[in-house]
Amino acid sequence: MARQSLPSPYATLVSGAPVTRSQVTLCGGTTHLWQYGSDRSADHLVVLHGFRGDHHGLEPVVAHLLRERPGLRVTVPDLPGFGASPPLPDGRHDVPGYAAWARDLVREVAPGGTAALAGHSFGSVVAAAAMSGTVPGGQEPAAPLARALVLINPIPRPPVSGRGRLGVGATAALHSLAGALPETAGTALLRHAALTRIASVAMVRTPEKTLTRWIHEEHDRYFAGFATRRSLLTAFRASITGSVREWAAGVEVPTLLVGGARDDLAPASDQKELTTAFRDARLVLVPGVGHLTHYETPDAVAREIAAFLSEA
Repeated sequence: MARQSLPSPYATLVSGAPVTRSQVTLCGGTTHLWQYGSDRSADHLVVLHGFRGDHHGLEPVVAHLLRERPGLRVTVPDLPGFGASPPLPDGRHDVPGYAAWARDLVREVAPGGTAALAGHSFGSVVAAAAMSGTVPGGQEPAAPLARALVLINPIPRPPVSGRGRLGVGATAALHSLAGALPETAGTALLRHAALTRIASVAMVRTPEKTLTRWIHEEHDRYFAGFATRRSLLTAFRASITGSVREWAAGVEVPTLLVGGARDDLAPASDQKELTTAFRDARLVLVPGVGHLTHYETPDAVAREIAAFLSEA
């Protein structure tokens, strides 16, 4: 008999969060959005998920945020090529392409620069690039995109050159193989359950066995939810070669970095150094957790974000 899936440890909190789903046309393609909390509140946060994720992975943080700030509105899109959102028509699934999409997104759902923008992991790179004054073509944004920036488990340096570069290199080799195989076989390799579990095990830090099992099941459910091999491989290359640091100096708004003290993808020393690259930033390191703060310690992440939004 198959083992029954575990319920989310945050299920009660998540189910109590009002949510509506919609879609918008951005950069010529359709983006699916989930909006949580008050749909008319001026207190607005837009959050971008990480590589191979979708909006589901951010729901624990969103639910805890709404408990901390009941009047908050939180918009979470599925990035193009992931979850319910199809790839961008022009195929630009690199950091500049996603940054252009993110700028259009924020201006569509939160015009006037009154919202805050956040991103987790690869989403932190996209969010920082979107907020930077250094945009493709060297043009300055016509108006402030957002009033503040929040980076959750930010990527301080390209993972391909960081402490975990051996593991990243092995993963890159598998992605190269998947790209060289025929379409069906290559896509099957990228979606293989064993690769998902290896990645999941490498990131989990909690000693709680039930929480660990649920995190693995979450990755099993959503890690393979990419649209096409082509968009996935392009985004993967961007995720291992991009970093927040290359955009940090161009960010003019107050910035909060929330990282894990045991994050192998972003060692604490690199995160501390990254903070100094911004004009106005502070770092909070959550003890005992790595790259999965959104799953392991969403309450701590939410408290820090809520306090920051009250000040920014």
